[in-house]
Amino acid sequence: MTKAFDYIIVGGGSAGCVLANRLSEDKDVSVLLLEAGGRDWHPFYRMPAGFAKMTKGIGSWGWHTVPQKHMRDRVLRFTQAKVLGGGSTINAQIYTRGNPSDYDGWLNEYGCKGWSYREVLAYFKRAEDNQRFVNDYHSYGGPLGVSMPISPLPICDAYFRAAQEMGIPYNDDVNGARQEGVGFYQLTQRNAQRSSASSAYLAPVRDRANLAVRTGVTTTRILLEKGRAVGVEVVEHGAAAAIRAEREVLIASGAFGSPKLLMQSGIGPADHLKSVGIAVAHDLPGVGGNLQDHLDLFVIAECTGEHTYDNVAKWHRSAWAGLQYLLFKTGPVASSLFETGGFWYADQSAGWPDIQLHLGLGSGIEAGVARMRNPGVTLNSAFLRPHSRGTVRLASADPLAAPLIDPNYWAEPYDRKMSIEGLKLAREIMRQKALKPFILAERLPGPERASDDDLFDYGCAHAKTDHHPVGTCRMGHDDLAVVTPELKVRGVEALRVCDASVMPRIVSSNTNAPTIMVGEKASDLVRGREPLPAVVFSTNQRVGA
Repeated sequence: MTKAFDYIIVGGGSAGCVLANRLSEDKDVSVLLLEAGGRDWHPFYRMPAGFAKMTKGIGSWGWHTVPQKHMRDRVLRFTQAKVLGGGSTINAQIYTRGNPSDYDGWLNEYGCKGWSYREVLAYFKRAEDNQRFVNDYHSYGGPLGVSMPISPLPICDAYFRAAQEMGIPYNDDVNGARQEGVGFYQLTQRNAQRSSASSAYLAPVRDRANLAVRTGVTTTRILLEKGRAVGVEVVEHGAAAAIRAEREVLIASGAFGSPKLLMQSGIGPADHLKSVGIAVAHDLPGVGGNLQDHLDLFVIAECTGEHTYDNVAKWHRSAWAGLQYLLFKTGPVASSLFETGGFWYADQSAGWPDIQLHLGLGSGIEAGVARMRNPGVTLNSAFLRPHSRGTVRLASADPLAAPLIDPNYWAEPYDRKMSIEGLKLAREIMRQKALKPFILAERLPGPERASDDDLFDYGCAHAKTDHHPVGTCRMGHDDLAVVTPELKVRGVEALRVCDASVMPRIVSSNTNAPTIMVGEKASDLVRGREPLPAVVFSTNQRVGA
């Protein structure tokens, strides 16, 4: 084996970068962070609007789902990050946390002690450096920059008015006392630049003598001896090597990568492992199961004028936008393009919002989404609490082969019904009086599609993922739980999973901020520290839906 480290972290994404920072605070331990992708050197990684390029190939593995049998065998693209910082380096920088009831459900329904809302809120606050809010819900001084949009457009205010015309209130902080309503999203940005987990947690500590970061390294297997993880096998520059971990191996490769690595190592459902020719080291049936994701349906409308950023794509306008950003840190390049949205209800009996809206300041922003000939605007609608559960499986014993990703979208009829209700909500907002000066006509789905069957057809053809996969190594105590609430892999010593895959149920929001929270809490669990005290609210205001 090559040089040994106390801790080996596999996966340099959102949670992995947090772990690398926090564990290396202890000068008496050595930490190795392994990332299969490259470094976040490209200028697009820093520019907020660079997100639009990310879904079209930069920093992505280019994976796809298997044909979705409940969506007429549609195959959906997954922009899985292939770069240091993971999803936080290529996403739209939206900072949302979910609803308090999500986390209280982890405790009450899955027995995940230590993961209630007030307990995890302490870790959200430790992570953030909030530009605007300091209160029961927010703090400043943490590594992660959280700020308000810099260059909102007038159509954003018109969207707020349109929602209010429908009875949806304005909300200045969807991460605060109340989630429901429309408003500007807080963004993981600082000084008009993306604040990724890499730039926020890793860059400031890269000179620590006890921290090594290696990119372009594929981890092919966890090395086991007598039921204990003792290191990893890697391939770097075409050569295989083994690296020893004296204390623990920490897997932080995401909802696809973490179960994939466990199964490659012989840890997972025995029947599946045997079917692809992998010797079973530890039969753990839940590995790769419980996959959940947010499926997105969208409305695209043609605008009455240049009310969005579509025409910035013309070369002379792109040049001016770039200059404006470099000189003043304002303009189109400073926009995440999806910085406006909100939370509301598809199911009126739901206890807390089950629909998330994202107003896209253009058309064709993401890969595979149609662009209008004239400037357009997009309103995305995602159903937040799907009942359907999917799987991640191995295509073969080859560790370089892409996994078989099956979110199993719309397997449950309830999910399909609520997705369509969310799409109807988005259409209705776009038709309100406040938006009429900005919107010429709906182009997708198009006024000719009116019935639920029509909208189902549209969804099968156009729905996309919100890139929020979670749950494939979930916490819990039952036979299908993969890790304990301390994130230890059940039945294997010195091995933990510390990323979005441990979430037993998907949160009602974007998943990047919750993943960073998981990394923060995991670092205390690994170090054997006392957990942060649960937040005690200073007001009598009800916290919840």
